[in-house]
Amino acid sequence: MNGQAQPPFPKTRPGPGRAAEVFGVFLKLGLTSFGGPIAHLGYFRDELVQRRRWIDEAGYADLVALCQFLPGPASSQVGFSLGLLRAGGLLGGLAAWAAFTLPSALVLLAFALGAGALTGPWAEAVLHGLKLVAVAVVAQAVWGMARTLTPDRPRAGIAVAALMGVVFLPGAVGQVLAIALGAAAGLILCRGAPAATVGRLAVPVSRRAGAVALILFAGLLVGPTLVGPALLAPSGAAGPAGQGLALFDAFYRAGALVFGGGHVVLPLLQAEVVGPGWIDPARFLAGYGAAQAVPGPLFTVAAYLGAAVGPVPHGLPGAVIALVAIFLPGLLLVYGALPYWDGLRARPRAQAAMRGTNAAVVGILGAALYDPVWVSAVGDARDFALAVLAFVLLTAGRAPPWIVVLLTAAGGLVLARLR
Repeated sequence: MNGQAQPPFPKTRPGPGRAAEVFGVFLKLGLTSFGGPIAHLGYFRDELVQRRRWIDEAGYADLVALCQFLPGPASSQVGFSLGLLRAGGLLGGLAAWAAFTLPSALVLLAFALGAGALTGPWAEAVLHGLKLVAVAVVAQAVWGMARTLTPDRPRAGIAVAALMGVVFLPGAVGQVLAIALGAAAGLILCRGAPAATVGRLAVPVSRRAGAVALILFAGLLVGPTLVGPALLAPSGAAGPAGQGLALFDAFYRAGALVFGGGHVVLPLLQAEVVGPGWIDPARFLAGYGAAQAVPGPLFTVAAYLGAAVGPVPHGLPGAVIALVAIFLPGLLLVYGALPYWDGLRARPRAQAAMRGTNAAVVGILGAALYDPVWVSAVGDARDFALAVLAFVLLTAGRAPPWIVVLLTAAGGLVLARLR
Protein backbone atom coordinates (compact mmCIF):
# COMPACT_ATOMS: atom_id res chain seq x y z
CA MET A 1 0.00 0.00 0.00
CA ASN A 2 1.07 3.61 -0.82
CA GLY A 3 3.90 2.05 -2.84
CA GLN A 4 5.85 1.07 0.27
CA ALA A 5 6.83 -2.45 1.38
CA GLN A 6 5.10 -3.55 4.54
CA PRO A 7 7.15 -4.79 7.52
CA PRO A 8 7.15 -8.56 8.05
CA PHE A 9 5.54 -8.13 11.48
CA PRO A 10 4.43 -5.28 13.75
CA LYS A 11 7.04 -3.40 15.76
CA THR A 12 5.11 -4.08 18.95
CA ARG A 13 4.98 -7.73 19.88
CA PRO A 14 2.41 -9.52 22.05
CA GLY A 15 2.85 -9.14 25.80
CA PRO A 16 4.46 -11.68 28.11
CA GLY A 17 2.91 -15.11 28.24
CA ARG A 18 2.68 -17.79 30.91
CA ALA A 19 4.84 -20.81 31.53
CA ALA A 20 1.93 -23.06 30.51
CA GLU A 21 1.76 -21.35 27.12
CA VAL A 22 5.52 -21.76 26.70
CA PHE A 23 5.30 -25.45 27.61
CA GLY A 24 2.56 -26.09 25.05
CA VAL A 25 4.38 -24.37 22.20
CA PHE A 26 7.69 -26.09 22.92
CA LEU A 27 6.03 -29.48 23.35
CA LYS A 28 4.83 -29.19 19.76
CA LEU A 29 8.38 -28.28 18.71
CA GLY A 30 9.81 -31.16 20.75
CA LEU A 31 7.56 -33.61 18.92
CA THR A 32 8.24 -32.32 15.42
CA SER A 33 11.74 -30.78 15.29
CA PHE A 34 13.85 -33.31 13.41
CA GLY A 35 17.21 -32.59 11.82
CA GLY A 36 19.68 -31.46 14.49
CA PRO A 37 20.53 -28.12 16.13
CA ILE A 38 20.75 -26.01 12.96
CA ALA A 39 17.33 -27.26 11.88
CA HIS A 40 15.97 -26.61 15.37
CA LEU A 41 17.01 -22.97 15.14
CA GLY A 42 15.09 -22.75 11.87
CA TYR A 43 11.99 -24.27 13.48
CA PHE A 44 12.24 -21.78 16.35
CA ARG A 45 12.53 -18.86 13.93
CA ASP A 46 9.54 -19.97 11.88
CA GLU A 47 7.32 -20.67 14.90
CA LEU A 48 8.34 -18.02 17.43
CA VAL A 49 9.78 -15.12 15.40
CA GLN A 50 7.74 -15.15 12.23
CA ARG A 51 4.44 -16.74 13.26
CA ARG A 52 3.99 -15.99 16.96
CA ARG A 53 6.21 -12.88 17.07
CA TRP A 54 7.54 -13.55 20.54
CA ILE A 55 10.78 -11.76 19.62
CA ASP A 56 12.06 -9.76 16.66
CA GLU A 57 14.75 -10.83 14.23
CA ALA A 58 17.50 -8.76 15.87
CA GLY A 59 16.75 -10.14 19.32
CA TYR A 60 16.64 -13.69 18.00
CA ALA A 61 19.99 -13.19 16.26
CA ASP A 62 21.44 -11.98 19.57
CA LEU A 63 20.22 -15.11 21.36
CA VAL A 64 21.64 -17.40 18.70
CA ALA A 65 24.99 -15.58 18.81
CA LEU A 66 25.20 -15.96 22.59
CA CYS A 67 24.35 -19.67 22.57
CA GLN A 68 26.87 -20.36 19.82
CA PHE A 69 29.50 -18.53 21.85
CA LEU A 70 28.91 -20.66 24.97
CA PRO A 71 29.54 -24.39 25.43
CA GLY A 72 26.44 -26.53 25.61
CA PRO A 73 23.54 -27.58 23.35
CA ALA A 74 22.89 -24.40 21.36
CA SER A 75 19.30 -25.13 20.29
CA SER A 76 18.25 -26.08 23.84
CA GLN A 77 19.93 -22.95 25.19
CA VAL A 78 18.11 -20.78 22.63
CA GLY A 79 14.81 -22.47 23.50
CA PHE A 80 15.43 -21.99 27.23
CA SER A 81 16.20 -18.30 26.64
CA LEU A 82 13.09 -17.79 24.50
CA GLY A 83 10.92 -19.37 27.20
CA LEU A 84 12.56 -17.22 29.85
CA LEU A 85 11.92 -14.05 27.84
CA ARG A 86 8.35 -14.98 26.95
CA ALA A 87 7.23 -15.86 30.49
CA GLY A 88 9.38 -13.21 32.13
CA GLY A 89 11.39 -15.50 34.38
CA LEU A 90 13.15 -18.76 35.10
CA LEU A 91 9.95 -20.84 35.18
CA GLY A 92 9.33 -20.09 31.51
CA GLY A 93 12.84 -21.16 30.59
CA LEU A 94 12.48 -24.45 32.46
CA ALA A 95 9.08 -25.05 30.84
CA ALA A 96 10.58 -24.57 27.38
CA TRP A 97 13.51 -26.90 28.16
CA ALA A 98 11.33 -29.66 29.63
CA ALA A 99 8.79 -29.61 26.81
CA PHE A 100 11.43 -29.61 24.08
CA THR A 101 13.49 -32.35 25.75
CA LEU A 102 11.05 -34.89 27.19
CA PRO A 103 9.62 -36.42 23.99
CA SER A 104 12.95 -37.67 22.65
CA ALA A 105 14.28 -38.47 26.14
CA LEU A 106 11.34 -40.77 26.86
CA VAL A 107 11.73 -42.57 23.52
CA LEU A 108 15.44 -43.15 24.11
CA LEU A 109 14.80 -44.29 27.68
CA ALA A 110 12.33 -46.85 26.37
CA PHE A 111 14.89 -47.97 23.78
CA ALA A 112 17.50 -48.45 26.51
CA LEU A 113 15.13 -50.42 28.74
CA GLY A 114 14.08 -52.64 25.84
CA ALA A 115 17.54 -53.07 24.38
CA GLY A 116 18.21 -56.07 26.59
CA ALA A 117 15.38 -57.90 24.88
CA LEU A 118 16.95 -57.24 21.48
CA THR A 119 18.96 -60.42 21.10
CA GLY A 120 19.68 -62.78 18.25
CA PRO A 121 20.87 -62.23 14.66
CA TRP A 122 17.96 -59.95 13.68
CA ALA A 123 18.51 -57.58 16.60
CA GLU A 124 22.26 -57.54 16.09
CA ALA A 125 21.76 -56.64 12.43
CA VAL A 126 19.47 -53.72 13.33
CA LEU A 127 21.93 -52.45 15.94
CA HIS A 128 24.73 -52.72 13.41
CA GLY A 129 22.69 -50.59 11.00
CA LEU A 130 22.27 -47.97 13.74
CA LYS A 131 26.03 -47.86 14.22
CA LEU A 132 26.46 -47.22 10.48
CA VAL A 133 23.97 -44.35 10.78
CA ALA A 134 26.30 -42.83 13.34
CA VAL A 135 29.14 -42.96 10.79
CA ALA A 136 27.07 -41.03 8.25
CA VAL A 137 25.74 -38.48 10.74
CA VAL A 138 29.13 -37.67 12.24
CA ALA A 139 30.68 -37.45 8.76
CA GLN A 140 27.94 -35.00 7.77
CA ALA A 141 28.60 -32.95 10.91
CA VAL A 142 32.36 -32.84 10.23
CA TRP A 143 31.78 -31.83 6.60
CA GLY A 144 29.28 -29.09 7.40
CA MET A 145 31.18 -27.68 10.36
CA ALA A 146 34.48 -27.69 8.48
CA ARG A 147 32.99 -25.61 5.66
CA THR A 148 31.53 -23.10 8.11
CA LEU A 149 34.08 -22.95 10.93
CA THR A 150 37.39 -23.49 9.06
CA PRO A 151 37.05 -21.29 5.95
CA ASP A 152 40.66 -20.09 5.95
CA ARG A 153 44.17 -21.47 6.48
CA PRO A 154 44.65 -20.37 10.12
CA ARG A 155 41.44 -22.03 11.29
CA ALA A 156 42.06 -25.11 9.16
CA GLY A 157 45.49 -25.37 10.77
CA ILE A 158 43.95 -25.12 14.25
CA ALA A 159 41.55 -27.93 13.35
CA VAL A 160 44.33 -30.20 12.13
CA ALA A 161 46.42 -29.48 15.24
CA ALA A 162 43.44 -30.29 17.47
CA LEU A 163 42.83 -33.55 15.62
CA MET A 164 46.45 -34.60 16.06
CA GLY A 165 46.38 -33.56 19.70
CA VAL A 166 43.41 -35.74 20.64
CA VAL A 167 44.84 -38.66 18.64
CA PHE A 168 48.10 -38.59 20.58
CA LEU A 169 46.46 -37.64 23.90
CA PRO A 170 43.12 -39.46 23.90
CA GLY A 171 40.39 -38.99 26.45
CA ALA A 172 38.74 -35.97 28.06
CA VAL A 173 42.09 -34.35 29.02
CA GLY A 174 43.23 -34.20 25.39
CA GLN A 175 39.90 -32.76 24.27
CA VAL A 176 39.87 -30.02 26.92
CA LEU A 177 43.49 -29.15 26.13
CA ALA A 178 42.69 -28.96 22.41
CA ILE A 179 39.81 -26.55 23.07
CA ALA A 180 41.94 -24.37 25.35
CA LEU A 181 44.82 -24.24 22.86
CA GLY A 182 42.36 -23.52 20.05
CA ALA A 183 41.07 -20.49 21.94
CA ALA A 184 44.65 -19.30 22.56
CA ALA A 185 45.55 -19.79 18.89
CA GLY A 186 42.43 -17.91 17.87
CA LEU A 187 43.57 -14.87 19.87
CA ILE A 188 46.72 -14.79 17.74
CA LEU A 189 45.61 -16.05 14.33
CA CYS A 190 41.91 -15.15 14.00
CA ARG A 191 41.75 -11.47 14.98
CA GLY A 192 41.41 -10.19 11.44
CA ALA A 193 38.01 -11.76 10.71
CA PRO A 194 34.99 -9.44 10.35
CA ALA A 195 33.44 -8.44 13.66
CA ALA A 196 29.99 -9.65 14.54
CA THR A 197 27.10 -7.20 14.44
CA VAL A 198 26.38 -5.90 17.94
CA GLY A 199 22.85 -5.27 19.14
CA ARG A 200 21.02 -5.13 22.43
CA LEU A 201 18.93 -7.76 24.18
CA ALA A 202 16.83 -6.92 27.24
CA VAL A 203 16.51 -9.93 29.56
CA PRO A 204 14.63 -10.49 32.85
CA VAL A 205 17.79 -11.64 34.66
CA SER A 206 19.75 -9.45 37.08
CA ARG A 207 23.52 -9.38 37.12
CA ARG A 208 23.45 -10.77 40.65
CA ALA A 209 21.33 -13.75 39.57
CA GLY A 210 23.62 -14.27 36.60
CA ALA A 211 26.69 -14.27 38.84
CA VAL A 212 25.09 -16.84 41.15
CA ALA A 213 24.39 -19.11 38.16
CA LEU A 214 28.00 -18.83 36.95
CA ILE A 215 29.35 -19.61 40.43
CA LEU A 216 27.02 -22.62 40.66
CA PHE A 217 28.23 -23.80 37.24
CA ALA A 218 31.86 -23.68 38.39
CA GLY A 219 31.08 -25.30 41.75
CA LEU A 220 29.31 -28.24 40.15
CA LEU A 221 32.20 -28.66 37.70
CA VAL A 222 34.83 -29.11 40.43
CA GLY A 223 32.74 -30.13 43.44
CA PRO A 224 32.11 -33.82 42.61
CA THR A 225 35.85 -34.37 42.14
CA LEU A 226 36.47 -33.06 45.66
CA VAL A 227 33.55 -34.87 47.32
CA GLY A 228 33.82 -38.17 45.43
CA PRO A 229 36.64 -39.78 47.47
CA ALA A 230 34.61 -39.37 50.68
CA LEU A 231 31.87 -41.58 49.21
CA LEU A 232 34.12 -44.55 48.46
CA ALA A 233 33.53 -47.76 50.34
CA PRO A 234 36.34 -49.03 52.64
CA SER A 235 37.41 -51.37 49.82
CA GLY A 236 38.00 -48.38 47.57
CA ALA A 237 35.01 -49.17 45.31
CA ALA A 238 32.29 -46.60 44.79
CA GLY A 239 29.06 -47.36 46.62
CA PRO A 240 25.64 -46.43 45.20
CA ALA A 241 25.97 -42.79 46.33
CA GLY A 242 29.50 -42.55 44.99
CA GLN A 243 28.59 -44.09 41.65
CA GLY A 244 25.58 -41.79 41.34
CA LEU A 245 27.85 -38.81 41.92
CA ALA A 246 30.35 -40.19 39.40
CA LEU A 247 27.55 -40.55 36.82
CA PHE A 248 26.41 -36.98 37.43
CA ASP A 249 30.01 -35.73 37.23
CA ALA A 250 30.70 -37.54 33.94
CA PHE A 251 27.64 -36.16 32.16
CA TYR A 252 27.93 -32.70 33.71
CA ARG A 253 31.55 -32.44 32.57
CA ALA A 254 30.61 -33.57 29.06
CA GLY A 255 27.84 -30.99 28.86
CA ALA A 256 30.12 -28.26 30.19
CA LEU A 257 32.85 -28.79 27.59
CA VAL A 258 30.84 -29.14 24.38
CA PHE A 259 31.50 -26.37 21.87
CA GLY A 260 30.08 -26.43 18.38
CA GLY A 261 26.86 -28.45 18.58
CA GLY A 262 25.37 -31.71 19.74
CA HIS A 263 27.53 -34.06 17.68
CA VAL A 264 30.66 -32.87 19.47
CA VAL A 265 29.37 -34.50 22.66
CA LEU A 266 30.06 -37.92 21.10
CA PRO A 267 33.81 -38.08 21.84
CA LEU A 268 33.31 -36.56 25.28
CA LEU A 269 30.65 -39.09 26.26
CA GLN A 270 32.66 -41.91 24.75
CA ALA A 271 35.58 -40.97 27.01
CA GLU A 272 33.33 -40.69 30.07
CA VAL A 273 31.20 -43.84 29.81
CA VAL A 274 32.98 -46.25 27.46
CA GLY A 275 36.44 -45.51 28.82
CA PRO A 276 35.72 -46.68 32.40
CA GLY A 277 33.75 -49.70 31.12
CA TRP A 278 30.27 -48.54 32.13
CA ILE A 279 28.90 -49.45 28.69
CA ASP A 280 30.39 -51.33 25.74
CA PRO A 281 31.18 -49.49 22.47
CA ALA A 282 28.52 -51.36 20.46
CA ARG A 283 25.66 -50.32 22.76
CA PHE A 284 27.06 -46.80 22.95
CA LEU A 285 26.99 -46.36 19.17
CA ALA A 286 23.62 -48.07 18.84
CA GLY A 287 22.13 -45.51 21.20
CA TYR A 288 23.79 -42.67 19.32
CA GLY A 289 22.37 -44.01 16.08
CA ALA A 290 18.89 -44.33 17.58
CA ALA A 291 19.10 -40.72 18.74
CA GLN A 292 19.17 -39.64 15.07
CA ALA A 293 15.65 -41.01 14.57
CA VAL A 294 13.94 -38.89 17.22
CA PRO A 295 13.09 -35.18 17.24
CA GLY A 296 14.49 -32.72 19.73
CA PRO A 297 18.02 -32.21 21.03
CA LEU A 298 20.72 -34.81 20.43
CA PHE A 299 21.81 -34.44 24.08
CA THR A 300 18.84 -36.60 25.06
CA VAL A 301 21.06 -39.57 24.18
CA ALA A 302 22.08 -39.09 27.83
CA ALA A 303 18.75 -40.65 28.85
CA TYR A 304 19.67 -43.79 26.91
CA LEU A 305 23.20 -43.93 28.27
CA GLY A 306 22.20 -43.26 31.86
CA ALA A 307 19.67 -46.09 31.70
CA ALA A 308 22.01 -48.50 29.90
CA VAL A 309 25.18 -48.16 32.00
CA GLY A 310 26.21 -51.23 33.98
CA PRO A 311 26.85 -49.88 37.48
CA VAL A 312 23.96 -48.81 39.71
CA PRO A 313 22.23 -46.36 39.38
CA HIS A 314 20.92 -47.24 35.95
CA GLY A 315 17.43 -47.63 34.49
CA LEU A 316 15.11 -44.70 35.22
CA PRO A 317 17.23 -43.19 38.06
CA GLY A 318 20.36 -43.31 35.91
CA ALA A 319 18.51 -41.74 32.98
CA VAL A 320 17.24 -38.85 35.13
CA ILE A 321 20.70 -38.20 36.62
CA ALA A 322 22.42 -38.25 33.23
CA LEU A 323 19.76 -36.16 31.48
CA VAL A 324 19.73 -33.40 34.11
CA ALA A 325 23.53 -33.43 34.42
CA ILE A 326 24.27 -33.03 30.70
CA PHE A 327 21.86 -30.12 30.18
CA LEU A 328 22.44 -28.30 33.47
CA PRO A 329 25.81 -26.65 32.69
CA GLY A 330 24.58 -25.19 29.41
CA LEU A 331 21.45 -23.78 31.03
CA LEU A 332 23.42 -22.31 33.95
CA LEU A 333 25.89 -20.72 31.55
CA VAL A 334 23.29 -19.08 29.33
CA TYR A 335 21.28 -17.86 32.34
CA GLY A 336 24.44 -16.45 33.87
CA ALA A 337 25.75 -14.89 30.66
CA LEU A 338 22.55 -13.20 29.47
CA PRO A 339 22.96 -10.06 31.65
CA TYR A 340 26.57 -9.61 30.47
CA TRP A 341 26.27 -10.52 26.81
CA ASP A 342 25.93 -7.05 25.31
CA GLY A 343 29.28 -5.96 26.69
CA LEU A 344 31.15 -9.22 26.06
CA ARG A 345 30.20 -9.85 22.46
CA ALA A 346 31.46 -6.43 21.35
CA ARG A 347 35.06 -7.33 22.28
CA PRO A 348 37.17 -8.44 19.30
CA ARG A 349 39.41 -10.64 21.46
CA ALA A 350 36.42 -12.67 22.67
CA GLN A 351 35.26 -13.15 19.09
CA ALA A 352 38.76 -14.23 17.99
CA ALA A 353 39.02 -16.78 20.82
CA MET A 354 35.66 -18.22 19.89
CA ARG A 355 36.68 -18.62 16.25
CA GLY A 356 39.75 -20.59 17.37
CA THR A 357 37.64 -22.71 19.71
CA ASN A 358 35.18 -23.57 16.96
CA ALA A 359 38.02 -24.59 14.64
CA ALA A 360 39.44 -26.90 17.33
CA VAL A 361 36.01 -28.48 17.70
CA VAL A 362 36.10 -29.49 14.04
CA GLY A 363 39.37 -31.34 14.63
CA ILE A 364 38.03 -33.10 17.74
CA LEU A 365 34.96 -34.28 15.87
CA GLY A 366 37.11 -35.41 12.94
CA ALA A 367 39.14 -37.61 15.29
CA ALA A 368 35.92 -39.06 16.73
CA LEU A 369 34.75 -39.93 13.22
CA TYR A 370 37.60 -42.42 13.04
CA ASP A 371 37.62 -43.67 16.64
CA PRO A 372 35.19 -44.74 18.02
CA VAL A 373 32.68 -44.29 15.18
CA TRP A 374 34.43 -45.77 12.14
CA VAL A 375 36.49 -48.37 14.01
CA SER A 376 33.45 -49.76 15.84
CA ALA A 377 31.00 -49.76 12.92
CA VAL A 378 32.71 -50.36 9.55
CA GLY A 379 34.02 -53.91 9.24
CA ASP A 380 34.13 -54.50 5.49
CA ALA A 381 33.41 -52.94 2.09
CA ARG A 382 29.66 -53.60 2.36
CA ASP A 383 29.46 -51.68 5.64
CA PHE A 384 31.40 -48.87 3.99
CA ALA A 385 28.99 -48.79 1.04
CA LEU A 386 25.94 -48.60 3.31
CA ALA A 387 27.50 -45.81 5.38
CA VAL A 388 28.32 -43.85 2.20
CA LEU A 389 24.74 -44.30 0.98
CA ALA A 390 23.42 -42.92 4.27
CA PHE A 391 25.83 -39.99 4.03
CA VAL A 392 24.72 -39.15 0.49
CA LEU A 393 21.06 -39.33 1.49
CA LEU A 394 21.69 -36.90 4.36
CA THR A 395 23.79 -34.42 2.37
CA ALA A 396 22.99 -34.44 -1.34
CA GLY A 397 19.56 -36.03 -0.91
CA ARG A 398 18.60 -33.91 2.13
CA ALA A 399 16.53 -36.80 3.41
CA PRO A 400 15.07 -36.44 6.94
CA PRO A 401 17.38 -38.12 9.48
CA TRP A 402 14.67 -40.43 10.79
CA ILE A 403 14.10 -41.82 7.30
CA VAL A 404 17.83 -42.42 6.88
CA VAL A 405 17.88 -44.22 10.24
CA LEU A 406 15.06 -46.55 9.18
CA LEU A 407 16.63 -47.26 5.79
CA THR A 408 20.06 -47.94 7.27
CA ALA A 409 18.64 -50.21 9.97
CA ALA A 410 16.88 -52.15 7.20
CA GLY A 411 20.16 -52.17 5.30
CA GLY A 412 21.80 -53.80 8.30
CA LEU A 413 19.29 -56.65 8.00
CA VAL A 414 20.09 -57.02 4.29
CA LEU A 415 23.83 -57.12 4.96
CA ALA A 416 23.30 -59.80 7.60
CA ARG A 417 21.43 -61.95 5.08
CA LEU A 418 24.26 -61.55 2.55
CA ARG A 419 26.96 -62.65 4.96
